[in-house]
Amino acid sequence: MRIGMIADAYKPHVSGVTNHIALNKQFMEAAGHEVLVFTFGEGEHPDDEPNVIRSRGVPLVDSGFYFNVSYTNEARKLLHSMDIVHVHQPFLSGTLALRYCKPRGIPIVFTNHTRYDLYYRAYLPMLPESLGEAFLQAYLPTFFRAIDKVIAPSEGLRQVLRGYGVTTPIELIPNGVDIQPFQQAAMPQERAQFGFGDDDIVLLYVGRLGPEKNLPFLLRCFAGTFEAYANVRLLIVGDGPERDNLEDRVQHMGLEEGVRFAGLVPYEQLPPYLLMADAFVTASVSEVHPLTVIEAMAAGLPVLGIESPGVSDSVIDGQTGLLAKNALPSFTAKMVRLVTEHEARRKMGAQAREHAKQYDIGRTSKMLLDCYEELVVDVARRNGSLGGRLRRLFKGLREK
Repeated sequence: MRIGMIADAYKPHVSGVTNHIALNKQFMEAAGHEVLVFTFGEGEHPDDEPNVIRSRGVPLVDSGFYFNVSYTNEARKLLHSMDIVHVHQPFLSGTLALRYCKPRGIPIVFTNHTRYDLYYRAYLPMLPESLGEAFLQAYLPTFFRAIDKVIAPSEGLRQVLRGYGVTTPIELIPNGVDIQPFQQAAMPQERAQFGFGDDDIVLLYVGRLGPEKNLPFLLRCFAGTFEAYANVRLLIVGDGPERDNLEDRVQHMGLEEGVRFAGLVPYEQLPPYLLMADAFVTASVSEVHPLTVIEAMAAGLPVLGIESPGVSDSVIDGQTGLLAKNALPSFTAKMVRLVTEHEARRKMGAQAREHAKQYDIGRTSKMLLDCYEELVVDVARRNGSLGGRLRRLFKGLREK
């Protein structure tokens, strides 16, 4: 098959969506399919992989995103040759997919990676909540009705989408992770690099330092734990618009001894950081299927998170980690348990390592390909172009 991945941003921008696209591209190409990524930033980034099709766009500050309402002629021609397109953001990318692909009968799949209802509250707090909700209620169901299939990475998100009135078929396919680097990493990162000792209990957060990640809440919970247990440490790996604010908070709260910021770490260098830690912590409620949580479990770390769609679908409370209410006393109490119950922590880490295997990218990319092939046939039949599309599809299958 010729598969088009459509995204608002791609590498070198670092995000869970970017990693998801890159991993699936790699594994689908290894299975004999041709995968093209359609995005923006033409002339801005030298691509180190084939079939990344960039159109020019206006950079949005230093976010890694670009704005444009059209693709180049070359990009459009290539897009028209796809057997199926997979959209990863609904607004800009989704609009372009509907404009260029829908009239030509090209099947459109969309994965909902984000809790957009929570993101607009984090990034547009000045916007009245009723106005933001009204926009999402007006736009999302209309967009979903125009596409052929929705993919939800978790059951919790599927229920959220149904709550928005989405009637398009929703298929549950988890976002996959290449778990081998996290389960086979040989050496942990040196603790001494951050001033941590061998007897310290190191809690690790990996991710974007943005308002949607609820990191001030995480720091407040850590402060209570650190006050009672002086050997607990928190390492924050990542970067983002909130980093300066978070570093100021750490200083103001007197947590300099307990909290360290590692900055942005290249994805391929993450496994040693996970091996160094004793547990993974996140206070985000905006995730739909957090890849960092899966990667942490693959490395044998129990996870502490908040009961919410996505995290609750990934972590089994008391078995692969601990889930808390979105409240300071509940989360702090669970953090204390994670720090003090050493045998339970190690047992949950071992179970997390096993649990993560179901999210292996080899398995989930095969689920995506099965979804694509079924949809190509179904849409071709509905559009009356079954013969031509089937010939192209089976030709691709024979060439695997």
